[in-house]
Amino acid sequence: MTDSLHHVLFVCTGNSARSIIAEGLLNKLGSGRFHAWSAGSQPKGAVHPLAIDVLARLGMPQTHFRSKSWDEFAQPGAPRLDFVFTVCDNAAGEVCPVWPGQPVTAHWGVPDPAAVEGSPERQKQAFTDVAHILKRRIELMLSLPEPSLTSLSIQSQLNAIGKL
Repeated sequence: MTDSLHHVLFVCTGNSARSIIAEGLLNKLGSGRFHAWSAGSQPKGAVHPLAIDVLARLGMPQTHFRSKSWDEFAQPGAPRLDFVFTVCDNAAGEVCPVWPGQPVTAHWGVPDPAAVEGSPERQKQAFTDVAHILKRRIELMLSLPEPSLTSLSIQSQLNAIGKL
């Protein structure tokens, strides 16, 4: 375990699927080094059931998730953020609040699995695909040496991970 805990916010427009999945993955995979939250610019107010399902299938905890506004993280008393990742293209193009702590930001856009139509199997597969992409990106971030997480060079590394 390292000396510092890094605080991460995953942002998406609706905060019902992609950002929830990323939050769950990082909290499990980065336990002890990272604490993640998720939020949305226009939260749907409910977590998509298939987001919880995919986390369960990956052996991740599925409790304590809620769809919430990113405004919660720009208020006095909010956690000081080290990193903010947008995981949808809409949120990446929006004017974000001023985050406490001047976090490093990067865009890790993935397709919206909740927008996939068709059979239940096709929808479930869309959530699985997104979870695997986010898991791989998180694993790559976790493999970065601890000193680089606090250096200015981290910005280009995180942007590159988002393009994989």
